Amino acid sequence: MSKHKIAILPGDGIGPEVMREAEKVLRLLCEEDPNFQCEFTTLDWNSEYYLAHNRMMPEDGLDRLKAFDAILFGAIGDSRVPDYVTVWELIMPIRKRFGQYINYRPVKQLEGIPTPFKNQNQKVDFAIIRENAEGEYSNSGGRLYEGTDHELAIQNTIMTKEGVKKVSRFAFDYARSKGLKKVTSATKSNAVIHSMNFWDEVVNDVAGNYPDIDLERIYIDALAAFFVQKPQTFEVVVASNLFGDILSDLGSAVVGGLGVSPSANINPSKEYPSMFEPVHGSAPDIKGEEIANPIAQIWSAALMVEHLGRSDLHDAILEAIEDSIAAGVVTPDLGGTSSTKEVGSAIKNHLKLRMKEENTNAAAR
Repeated sequence: MSKHKIAILPGDGIGPEVMREAEKVLRLLCEEDPNFQCEFTTLDWNSEYYLAHNRMMPEDGLDRLKAFDAILFGAIGDSRVPDYVTVWELIMPIRKRFGQYINYRPVKQLEGIPTPFKNQNQKVDFAIIRENAEGEYSNSGGRLYEGTDHELAIQNTIMTKEGVKKVSRFAFDYARSKGLKKVTSATKSNAVIHSMNFWDEVVNDVAGNYPDIDLERIYIDALAAFFVQKPQTFEVVVASNLFGDILSDLGSAVVGGLGVSPSANINPSKEYPSMFEPVHGSAPDIKGEEIANPIAQIWSAALMVEHLGRSDLHDAILEAIEDSIAAGVVTPDLGGTSSTKEVGSAIKNHLKLRMKEENTNAAAR
């Protein structure tokens, strides 16, 4: 069978440390399952590359990435390089050139990780579907009269009917595929009267094609409060680029922090590769200390495996993560004392046991 071609971009800071553990898990899958085979290519396009070449990737970088089936991305960011450079010369070109207009972020409370809030008796388990190609993160605008008292800045929000329709349809299709009954739309149309009223209208039109699913519309400020007060009531949240970005970080805090939260930048048609990355940043303050939590990176790799058609292996990785947590092998951010390598190895070992057990059961059947 053909191998899945995977591009690995470890990034900066703790990126290479957590990526190393995700690679261990992926290589185990390939060793244990003959029907899942991968070919890995590591590309060191990061801040060090920028300092050496004055660009975040080679001139033909996007053309090279186009040949892969998926991209596994670490974390990017270095104090020596402005953030807008690392974002707009690496992450954004990949998302936009490859039509990764869906950002999928599961907000799921893993077994063994308590919510930081009191009186939450139900498990938190919902998904944020964020528009990922336009909206508030559009490179449109500018500054005038720089360096004077009259200086001004304009940042334009760009929303297209096609863009809002596509993210809305994805959210409703996702809800229907999971047997869910509600989609919550994040808005602020009472104050942002042009773009957010447009958002509301398009989302409402799309919702009309899904009579089996309720549409709930909540203003972003109230929605942020409800994420804290009653996160267990949500099923699918669809949001614009900026709102989805903020809500997903808040959602991560609800279920244990950025260290356990994955994300996927998806091209649903698979015409171009999708990209999978943890929600957290490069955390340069703990680089080299081997205390970074690798769960978010490993879970992001699991989302990639699911995207490549193996939801069973995604589930096995998630179960192995929970096995490791149950065994008390967790990093300091979750109250433990284990190192990055120890957590990654524990997850790998639990996964190996689960896969061997499954192979034995399959042979018996």
